[in-house]
Amino acid sequence: MRRIIPFIIAASLVTACSSIDCPLNNVVMTKYVLGGNVDVLEDSLSVSILRSDGKDSLWLNRLTEAKDFLLPVSFHEPADVFLFKFKGEDVDLTDTVTIEKTNTPHFESVDCGPTYFHTINHVSWTYHAIDSIVITKAQVNYDTSKGHLLLYLKRYR
Repeated sequence: MRRIIPFIIAASLVTACSSIDCPLNNVVMTKYVLGGNVDVLEDSLSVSILRSDGKDSLWLNRLTEAKDFLLPVSFHEPADVFLFKFKGEDVDLTDTVTIEKTNTPHFESVDCGPTYFHTINHVSWTYHAIDSIVITKAQVNYDTSKGHLLLYLKRYR
């Protein structure tokens, strides 16, 4: 009997371990990269997300001296609407950016939480401080190493 007890303990330890391959960072974000003549934010940028209930939620607060930034992507709405507020000593401009997208459920494992990947279909914006936005990578997933959207700002000073 004493010989079988270590075998039972070893067998139970091996079978008790399971491998769950859920990603540690399963947040899907879009990466905005500054392009053109403005390669670093000179004024502060605050970004609010307009929610479907009519309220807004502040995501970035007074970001400065950045070359890129990340914004979240909703997984239920067909479009995300952001308010980009540029504020400086002589500047107070607000642009509305709308990202139209297709939401695709992504399955990792039964043990993992639900995730959605996205395809950016169209981007529209107002022209106060933003000159243009170019889609450089339409597929939005866990990878934020490359920019999804190239943001060209006007020289408003």
